[in-house]
Amino acid sequence: MKNSITFLLIIITLLSCKNEIDKKEITSSSTEEKPNIVIIYMDDLGYGELGAYGATELETPNMDVTANGGLRFTNGYASSATCTPSRYALLTGVYPWRNKNAKILPGSASLIIDTTQNTIPKLLKSKGYATGIIGKWHLGLGAGEIDWNTRINPGPNEVGFDYSNILAATQDRVPTVYIKNGDVVNLDPNDPIQVSYEKNFEGEPTGLENPELLKMRWHHGHNNSIVNGIPELDS
Repeated sequence: MKNSITFLLIIITLLSCKNEIDKKEITSSSTEEKPNIVIIYMDDLGYGELGAYGATELETPNMDVTANGGLRFTNGYASSATCTPSRYALLTGVYPWRNKNAKILPGSASLIIDTTQNTIPKLLKSKGYATGIIGKWHLGLGAGEIDWNTRINPGPNEVGFDYSNILAATQDRVPTVYIKNGDVVNLDPNDPIQVSYEKNFEGEPTGLENPELLKMRWHHGHNNSIVNGIPELDS
């Protein structure tokens, strides 16, 4: 009987110790500071164009500090050689050729990420992160024809980003406006935004018809509406 009581006490003691260890692990895990995750995604950036990766002709001191102070990868593969498809793959983890719409998009394209899809920002939010995106988006906005003079959704906020301050596409695809959390920044109700990718607006000069108004000659399709002396890809 004495042996049985001793054995029982040992079991209770071990279980008590394990519970204390579990509590410490949970507390440690919940209070542990999470590392910041910053993805800088650039079009046409070569491997050797950053100082941290051996650039000699270009100086990138701020990015070098970031790279050398964090985790630097030296081997990687792109899912696509162009902008929209590679961005789609990065955010969703899905090969772009699995989505027929994951191609270089016009500025008025609908959102090509399903709002029910898993994305990097959704995953990070589930781990307690606050998420945000700034800069070029180029993954489409809204569903169907976009009214740029009202709130635009779905967009980055609907696929996992808490904060967004973006360009819809590129600086040569209209409208070249900043969109903050679904609203065009400094939108003037008295000067509504109109966008057409089918035809030019009446009275608006184009690079093709009015080359004398250009600061820079058009090439490779940059011959539509003129904005500040630069012909755009679209109207």
